[in-house]
Amino acid sequence: MSNISKTSQSPEKCLKAESSFQGGYFQFKQLELEIKFLAADLVQIDWKYPVPPVPYGIIAQDWPMVETTFEQRQNEWIISSSKLKVLVSQEGSITFYTTDGQLLREELPPQRQGQQWLHQAKLQLEEHIYGLGERAAPLNLRTSPNTDEPPRSYQMWNYDMGGRYGPGADPLYLCIPLYLGLHAQGSYLIFYENPYRATFSFKDVARAEFEGGALRYYVASGEPAQLLKRYTELTGRPVLPPYWAFGYHQSRWGYETEEVIRSVAQGFITHNLPLSAIHLDIDCQNGFRAFTIDPDRFPKLANFSQELKERGVRLVTIINPGVKAERNRKLFEEGIAQDIFCKGEDGKLILAPVWPGMCAFPDFTNPQARHWWSRQYEYLLDLGIAGFWHDMNEPGVFTLWGDATLPTVTQHAMEGRGGDHREAHNVYGLLQAQAGYEALRNYQPELRPFIVSRAGWAGLQRYAWTWTGDIDITWQALAQTIPTVLNMGLSGIPYTGPDIGGFKGDPTAELYLRWFQMASFLPFCRTHSANNAKPRTPWSYGEPTLSIVRKFLKLRYSLLPYFYTLAWEANQTGYPLIRPLFWLDNEDRRLWDVEDSFLVGNALMVCPILKPEKRSRRVLVPKGHWYHFWDDQVLEGKCEIELDAPLEQIPLLVRAGSILPMETGQRLILHIYPLIEGYSQGYLYSDAKDGYGDWRLDTFTLAREEEGLELIRSEQGNYDFPYSEIELYLHGMKLQQVWVDGEEITDFSPEKLVCCLFNKVRLIVELMIVDS
Repeated sequence: MSNISKTSQSPEKCLKAESSFQGGYFQFKQLELEIKFLAADLVQIDWKYPVPPVPYGIIAQDWPMVETTFEQRQNEWIISSSKLKVLVSQEGSITFYTTDGQLLREELPPQRQGQQWLHQAKLQLEEHIYGLGERAAPLNLRTSPNTDEPPRSYQMWNYDMGGRYGPGADPLYLCIPLYLGLHAQGSYLIFYENPYRATFSFKDVARAEFEGGALRYYVASGEPAQLLKRYTELTGRPVLPPYWAFGYHQSRWGYETEEVIRSVAQGFITHNLPLSAIHLDIDCQNGFRAFTIDPDRFPKLANFSQELKERGVRLVTIINPGVKAERNRKLFEEGIAQDIFCKGEDGKLILAPVWPGMCAFPDFTNPQARHWWSRQYEYLLDLGIAGFWHDMNEPGVFTLWGDATLPTVTQHAMEGRGGDHREAHNVYGLLQAQAGYEALRNYQPELRPFIVSRAGWAGLQRYAWTWTGDIDITWQALAQTIPTVLNMGLSGIPYTGPDIGGFKGDPTAELYLRWFQMASFLPFCRTHSANNAKPRTPWSYGEPTLSIVRKFLKLRYSLLPYFYTLAWEANQTGYPLIRPLFWLDNEDRRLWDVEDSFLVGNALMVCPILKPEKRSRRVLVPKGHWYHFWDDQVLEGKCEIELDAPLEQIPLLVRAGSILPMETGQRLILHIYPLIEGYSQGYLYSDAKDGYGDWRLDTFTLAREEEGLELIRSEQGNYDFPYSEIELYLHGMKLQQVWVDGEEITDFSPEKLVCCLFNKVRLIVELMIVDS
């Protein structure tokens, strides 16, 4: 992208300023500005532009009233709510303060040249930057290997990496123009409602340069959790997936026949490994055509999918957006007849090569095209397909050189107002996901859709999961997965994970195992690989790898109630399931750069092994007390400690105060990790594991008393309690006496008690195991 020149247009002098509904209006010599508070801690900044953005990323249009004040001083105007002050200068700079005077963000006047915008904000010395969607970058996007080097830049342009990528590759498949700033005076989030190609960089200033579109953006203030809550209120809360989606998924480009897949599924039974889904790559299609099944290689798919479903295994199939341009084929002919394919400026069909050959591409910015596309899923749903994998939807095409996507002059409907591919490119995958989601909701209204999409934009969380694409098979790529997933979560995308072991090539048994151990705690747990890789099933590596993988898979399945409860929480609040350590204590600057560990919710801290032949590692522990998962050793936080990591384990810590729900069959196991003092709460969300029927939320309040513990359960909702019995498993203490709902119980062991549904449990215990 070319730099904005000195002849660019800036606001210059303010000629008129007046209060407006929940904000203010400013007329500068060159530009107009409107500021509006949507909430006390969320403000919309709109530098007026003749063509406003199509609100693809925005779901919340109606906001409650916000009480604001508009005040004029000598050379500035102040618009205030109860939580945020916005100062506008005579020259068009905008500064954000908390109401107690803490400086959050200091913006320079914007500059415009032609269709391009340059927007800059001063960064505080210690300020850390997170977000921007999917990045093969450090967790702190401001990190540079050498302070003398220019700031690293990040491109906003969804891009097919073409088979493999490693740390430093940019851009990737899913770019979102959003970042979170964290510094000593607080934290904020900024989201640009502009899908055009852009370049972001962070050194002394945060620099965002857009090739076109409007300069409309949103600034939120508050703790990181509050920032994600506000952002997903604006762009949509994450969808609640079906329960099975949190199980293990097996995939490979190269499962070419029904018999091959049957053999893989049988292998999981033979080796006593749980499995929830198998993914079908383009091998299953007839000539790689979208919405087809090869009748020779998959002759009885409906029967086969039912056979697998009875074993608890779902089939997920790939769908690419390119439609093969061939006469006498129904899909292509329908698209032509309904005029829903992308065209050039000359009105001629845009064709480009993808897997089936030369393809036409639906214009998903056309509502009619989305509706037409949504009708195509019915055939595969009738065959028993349970989920869909949207690939190549950046959109990606095959090229020998240049940008591997549609030409920028490709015309798009943009909901009727018109535009070109510069504006539509980044939202293409988002709108395909919307069409797919609506198809599944319409054809199977009793089931929740499951879609995993490679590309997307702000708001994708409303429709789909994603994965980190064709990552390399190296230890460095394994390490890169953690900051990539964390920044996705901080960008509003909570459901993601890697191809376990990497995509193209053959990981060593140790690399595969360490990758599997880490991925066991990520929302999307899937092994996938290229067709030139050796078969990558847990048993393909023999022992001891198989036994260790089995152990971690069974641990993951026992944790499904916890993952499902976190999914409910994400659906209600927008919180990511996978969180950086500073989520718990953003005042501890030591945690701001930690990218080799992560939180699952607030209860679990996962510390993967990221280098070969390592059998221990240093772990930075946040404040509070933490239990070692494997042996109940109690650690006092705000420390750095070396923890053992034999091949069969990785360091896994549980936060004191956690009530961790796990399950075995019909038994719910509440693992209780008491605080030293005080009280804590845990939650368990339950429903029929799919659909939109009754639900329940059980809240468990744990209080530390002088002689022991008191556990109180309360409930909301109408769904029947789904377990036949409850096991209370106590960590760090030993039981001496127990009362359940006022009745003394004598049948228990020192560590656990099995009972039915209760309201209150009193536990007399021995002293806490001594800290170490």
